[in-house]
Amino acid sequence: MDCAKVGKLILHLRKERGLTQKNVADALNISNKTVSKWERGLGCPDISLLAELSEVLGADMEKMLEGELDPNRPDNGNINRIRFYVCPTCGNVLTSSNKASISCCGRKLVPLVPKEHLEHHVMTVEEIDIYNYISMDHEMKKSHFIRFIAYVGPDMVLLKRLYPEQSANIYIPVMGRDGKLYGFCSRHGLWVQSMHPKEGAAYDE
Repeated sequence: MDCAKVGKLILHLRKERGLTQKNVADALNISNKTVSKWERGLGCPDISLLAELSEVLGADMEKMLEGELDPNRPDNGNINRIRFYVCPTCGNVLTSSNKASISCCGRKLVPLVPKEHLEHHVMTVEEIDIYNYISMDHEMKKSHFIRFIAYVGPDMVLLKRLYPEQSANIYIPVMGRDGKLYGFCSRHGLWVQSMHPKEGAAYDE
C-alpha cells in the first residue's frame, strides 16, 4: 500500500464531501492527528478501518487500497448497453447503464453475459389492452426459479423481481416492439430475446 497515494486520495475525498479531519476522526472513533498523519503520507489506515473509511468517504475499498480512483467515461445514455449483476450470496439484483465497479456482500460482481438462445426459456408476449402479458412455462421452486424478468427499451428499463412459489408470468405496460426481454434463471443464468420471437423459433442450449 502506497501511503502517500492513499493519503492524497483521503484528502481529496474528504474535501470533496465537505468533511473536516475531525468529522472523519469522530466517525472512525480515532484522533484528528491520525487522519492528518494519513493525509501527509506518514502512515496508512489500519486494514480494520478501511470498510468504515470507505463508507465515510464514499469510495470503493479496493480503490482505497490502490490509492486512486479510475473514473469511467461519461454515460452516453445508451440504455441498450445495460449490464445486469446478481449477487451469488444474497441474490441482490443490480444494473448499470455503463461500465461500473459493482460490489455486494463484500465481493466484486462481474456483469452477466446473456445467452441469446436458451432451451426451455422462451417468453411469449400477448398484448392485452394497454399491457403486454409475458408468460413462460417454468417451474418456480427454491432450487430452480426465475429471479427476474426485465424489459429494456430505447430509453428505459423495467425490471420485475420474482420469487419461488410465485408465477413466472407478469404484466408490463405496452411499450412498443423495439425493446428486448431479459430473464434470469437461478440455474441457467441470464438470457435475452426479442419482444416478439418468431413462431416456432428454435432455442437451443
